[in-house]
Amino acid sequence: MNPADIFPTSFNSHSPAKPTVYVKELSEKDRHRILRHFLALEESDRLLRFGTYLPDAMIEKYVEGLDFSRDKVFGVMSHHFRLVGVGHLAFAPRSEKDEATDKDTVAEFGVSVSKDARGKGVGAKLFERGAIHCRNADVDTLYMHCLSSNQTMIHIAKKAGMEIHREYGEADAYLKLLPADAVSVLREAVQEQVAAIDYTIKANARAAAKWLRHLPGVSDIGKNK
Repeated sequence: MNPADIFPTSFNSHSPAKPTVYVKELSEKDRHRILRHFLALEESDRLLRFGTYLPDAMIEKYVEGLDFSRDKVFGVMSHHFRLVGVGHLAFAPRSEKDEATDKDTVAEFGVSVSKDARGKGVGAKLFERGAIHCRNADVDTLYMHCLSSNQTMIHIAKKAGMEIHREYGEADAYLKLLPADAVSVLREAVQEQVAAIDYTIKANARAAAKWLRHLPGVSDIGKNK
């Protein structure tokens, strides 16, 4: 078994100084962070993520409707404990017109990355995590819908070997996934465990920093220099 098949890879294997992308499954307690991430997206980024521009009220409604018991939401946290990437893996029953699979369930993936975190492989790692979860959940077809102008997602789709169909300025892509095996199950479990440790460390560091800022006299140290 190759360790590279299990452990996360860095943003750039040729540049070890760059941090590693840790992808963690998010839960109900992260709903407010997900909302903050989407609200921070610029108008053009909202268009690319949702296929249309969504005002704040619609984004709030979308986040409120996330069902963590049915779908899977994955995130990448910055060193400042801020969500810089969100991947939403939505499951749905297979339609009668879907000839790509014989399974009862299919999945669709949507991803967004904060402007200051782009070019670091965040979107690709979120997609990889979504794909491996599908494999382990016995889902063999992963769909992705985006605007044809969304070159980042088109690149991710092509790199993953997805079959892409373009029509009327939009692109639909799907990826056929291999069945789960011991490596895929172990890989997802280990990556989630490592990401959970990273999440906890960053959360504790942020809490400690907030606590220190509220200590008497600490906020005045810089003022007296």
